[in-house]
Amino acid sequence: MGFNCGIVGLPNVGKSTLFNALTQTIAAQAANFPFCTIEPNTGRVAVPDERLDKLVELVKPKNVVPTQLEFVDIAGLVKGASRGEGLGNQFLANIREVDAIIHVLRCFEDDNITHVEGSVDPIRDAEIVETELMIADLESLEKRYDQTVKKARGGDKESIVRQAVMEPIIKALKSGKPARTAAPDDSNKDAVKEYKMLQLLTSKPVLYVCNVDENSAATGNKFSEAVEKKAASEGAKAVIISAAIESEVAQLDNKEEQQEFLETLGLKETGLARIIKAGYELLGLQTYFTAGPKEVRAWTFVKGSKAPQCAGIIHSDFERGFIRAETIAYDDYVNLGGEQACKEAGKMRSEGKDYVVQDGDLMNFLFNV
Repeated sequence: MGFNCGIVGLPNVGKSTLFNALTQTIAAQAANFPFCTIEPNTGRVAVPDERLDKLVELVKPKNVVPTQLEFVDIAGLVKGASRGEGLGNQFLANIREVDAIIHVLRCFEDDNITHVEGSVDPIRDAEIVETELMIADLESLEKRYDQTVKKARGGDKESIVRQAVMEPIIKALKSGKPARTAAPDDSNKDAVKEYKMLQLLTSKPVLYVCNVDENSAATGNKFSEAVEKKAASEGAKAVIISAAIESEVAQLDNKEEQQEFLETLGLKETGLARIIKAGYELLGLQTYFTAGPKEVRAWTFVKGSKAPQCAGIIHSDFERGFIRAETIAYDDYVNLGGEQACKEAGKMRSEGKDYVVQDGDLMNFLFNV
């Protein structure tokens, strides 16, 4: 299980350039005019993980399978998208299908690249996109609210819960705040279920990506500083990258060349790695591993998942017939030199259905169907 992120923003902020670099493809046509991305382009990339590399060194398997991250490059949005302006209706439909939003903001000045609003102001740009999403959400809720109230008055239990969820969200949206600021508490499972069923655009977690010029890639600039302050005020995350640099890195043949190039710019890792780390944290995702002579593989799971749920990521039969999970902590596996040494040292544990899987665990699931 990976996760799906929609790359959004105004036209000409660097979305498609970033998408091309991240997926190392030319699937999205990067051009200096609005709406060059007409259909959403989807690309999958392997999630870089040093732990997986270390396991491969130890086990020397025949096959290696990293977990994957899916990016969707979505057409640029303009003012009035909620009313169908530009490619608004299509934009809103595409963004509704992703798990999280990577909001690319232009944080560089370049007279050769036009800006749809005529000037560089990432905070204004962010507000344009978010306002359009909030308008669309408010219209969606208002269309459903009266019917929900009628059913609630009639005693329909689901409608009663739904009304209680909708009202604070409608209030938040009218005051210019996204739906996620009025989300129900996680402890109220019925309310959380209804909240998710509303499929609101502004309920999705957001990662702001500050696309800076090459000289600002390591340090940021006044534009990215403003975005970081905005993100902090919202409890969101911001990542500084240079799509131009990422594009150059993607064209280098091997990791050694890529690393040398990054170091000359004062960077330790690619923008892809930083986006993935921030994205994982954003969605509360973690990784467990399976390792054997045939295959070493990384699996993505939601933090807090129990052993049977993680087994089900491999195959539904594993969850349905779950017996127990033979588990080794990653540090023990690496420090002791593999599975057999961990067994001998008493570091392999037998965990049951209530075990909460930890990030980096090596798992072997036993099941019977």
